[in-house]
Amino acid sequence: MRFIHIADVHLGAVPDKGQPWSQTRAQELWKSFQRVIREAEREQADLLLIAGDLFHRQPLVRELKEVNYLFGRLSRTQVVLIAGNHDYLHRDSPFRNFEWAENVIFLDSPECESVCFRQLETTVYGFSYYNREITEPLYDDLEPDDAPGCHILLAHGGDERHIPIDKKRLAASGFDYIALGHIHKPQMLVENKMAYSGALEPVDSNDTGVHGYILGEYEDGRLSTEFVPFASREYIQISLESTLETTGYGLQEQLSREIAADGAQNIYKVDIIGLREPEMAYHTEEWYELGNILEIHDLTEPGFSIEELRRQHGRDLIGRYIEKLLQNEGGEVSPVRQQALAYGIAALKKTQKR
Repeated sequence: MRFIHIADVHLGAVPDKGQPWSQTRAQELWKSFQRVIREAEREQADLLLIAGDLFHRQPLVRELKEVNYLFGRLSRTQVVLIAGNHDYLHRDSPFRNFEWAENVIFLDSPECESVCFRQLETTVYGFSYYNREITEPLYDDLEPDDAPGCHILLAHGGDERHIPIDKKRLAASGFDYIALGHIHKPQMLVENKMAYSGALEPVDSNDTGVHGYILGEYEDGRLSTEFVPFASREYIQISLESTLETTGYGLQEQLSREIAADGAQNIYKVDIIGLREPEMAYHTEEWYELGNILEIHDLTEPGFSIEELRRQHGRDLIGRYIEKLLQNEGGEVSPVRQQALAYGIAALKKTQKR
């Protein structure tokens, strides 16, 4: 038995709203979902497991029809899904009364229920959210029944406001595999047994790193899994190191090289760290033209060269200390030590004034 485990597709979301690429990103969520359906067909997967938040909000009827059409085109794959905290079953939700294709099972009860696929010797368990927040640890006491074969739990949550999970307790509950949703970063909590597939596509700027789905196989009583990178693009954090010798154009060229190396399709958050000349100001407005740059933060601090400090203080106490430091360091002092020295001098001057 082969399965694909996805979660947190968030259809209907508009990532990075207001940015030039935001509408393209909204369409990419749908395109990536279409692609994973094609992948399930190509792999001839027996099950497609969706662990909540297929939609970013209450789905529209037309959106449900589009999704159902894609599910219905699968020639072999059975689809099992639950509603998460974003697409929870609101009393007026179209989710409640929608008629799904024959190969789709929506575990829409607030209590844990199961569906048995006898031909696959597999039982899938799960329940749906009926509120945005559920603070009770509803998974802690769940156990599979004693039927032979593979037992899979679909679960959504893991923080204080969305079904807290005792991971050790859940891992020992007897399920062969626990397909988790809600946390957007892919995580294998227990090898080949309990995992967050992560968001299929990164949905916001905190979703850094690789995203995709989990492909699993159960054979002869053993289950194996692998994470499959699948997203169209990533959010990538870049840190540019500044020193007293760094120029704005130099940093701009470095950023351009890093974007070219990591991929122009990706979205970047940029931090400038380290030291700069006290009079130096990095004008980053033009840098946004280098690619899909979401934000740039200048976190540098003004630095002082050791030679400048030595000239300023001559043969006074501080000057003599600098001379001794240069001798001990072999004539060169690291930028970090220079900055620490500058802070120490500033603190000493404040003390002397008192």
